[in-house]
Amino acid sequence: MDNMVYMALVATLGTWWITALGAATVVFFRNPNPKLLNLMLGFAAGVMIAASFWSLLQPAIERAEATLETPAYFVATVGFLCGACFMWASDKTVTHMQKKAENIQGSPNDRLNRIIMLILSITLHNIPEGLAVGVAFGSLQAGAPMESIMGAVTIAVGIGLQNFPEGAAVSLPLRREGCSRKKSFLIGQASGMVEPVAGVVGALLVTRMETILPYALAFAAGAMILVAVHELIPECRRNAPTQPYIATMGIVSGFAVMMLLDVMLG
Repeated sequence: MDNMVYMALVATLGTWWITALGAATVVFFRNPNPKLLNLMLGFAAGVMIAASFWSLLQPAIERAEATLETPAYFVATVGFLCGACFMWASDKTVTHMQKKAENIQGSPNDRLNRIIMLILSITLHNIPEGLAVGVAFGSLQAGAPMESIMGAVTIAVGIGLQNFPEGAAVSLPLRREGCSRKKSFLIGQASGMVEPVAGVVGALLVTRMETILPYALAFAAGAMILVAVHELIPECRRNAPTQPYIATMGIVSGFAVMMLLDVMLG
């Protein structure tokens, strides 16, 4: 079980690294390529939608049927809705903090206050994403089949891909606020530091309390679906009038890759 926690830590350190890579765009590029960002966001959405079923919901149902007296449909539904509601509450809090940051005006430290609020809001947003990765790896048993391991890896890859534009979304506005390139990068990559912590917590919960595992898997699925549908798809479709199929093909490709891995390795 400790190996699963270690794997969750490594995976979430990887998602943090991709956040740092996205934040580094402020150092190497003035403006990231919007087509590439849309394609990556769409790909991440497709991977997360597919992984939420094959790697999270389906195992949650199977484990609930095998280990719990509670009906599997109840476990999956409650866990899924709790995950979606948790992410919704996080998003509402982020929105409130961002609006509060925008309204901080007129004081000598107003720019610093806006930066602090931005960091806090993005950090809060990354907590459930780290939990989702941790739960995926923590649910693996000793000698887990390759398809289960690949499912957890694809979840980490999907969340990592969406962290790339998030890192850029933090560092580029900070640069526009007047921060140096170095400071903008350091703050941007710091927004992903919470994911390894949340990943380890998620892995420890499901390895130490096996009865909550089916709920935790469904919880992670609900959180991932809400992120994909509410954030990734609208964001990657922002330039749809001029680039109508860039994001769509990214979504289809991401879903197809996850489906291929599941069928081929299953």
